[in-house]
Amino acid sequence: MSIRATNQADVIPLRPLPTAGPPAIPATPELPGLPREPLWRDLVGEVLRRERQAQGRTLKEVSEAARISMAYLSEVERGRKEASSEVLAAAAQALGLSLADVLALAGERLVSLTAVRSRSRSGVGSLGAAGGHRSVRTAGPARRGGPAGPMGGVLLAA
Repeated sequence: MSIRATNQADVIPLRPLPTAGPPAIPATPELPGLPREPLWRDLVGEVLRRERQAQGRTLKEVSEAARISMAYLSEVERGRKEASSEVLAAAAQALGLSLADVLALAGERLVSLTAVRSRSRSGVGSLGAAGGHRSVRTAGPARRGGPAGPMGGVLLAA
């Protein structure tokens, strides 16, 4: 056996190769039928892109307003880069949001994806194995006059 052959290791990619269509969460090796936990950078990027497109704004417009390079903002939106809180705050402000708004929206998406994953794992509907109710609470302080954020309070399912 050559030295080259003995020094080679199995390489497991950190993220799957891109596919056509909406991004899917790949299955876990431990539980082949279940999707993986979503990455935070994917969720935040999805929120930024969805908000930018909803406003009918181009990547160039938002990147200039945020003083972030267009290439970097594009990579953040696609979940390829883990942006700092300063970069995320600048992008959020350029979109007329606060950093808390972006993080709350990403958190809501995480909760919904995690709920789907939990239902897939348990093989039962959203009411749980015994048919009881799941507990849900509002996270974070509410502002006077209503819940925080553009979409209301963040709900966390237990």
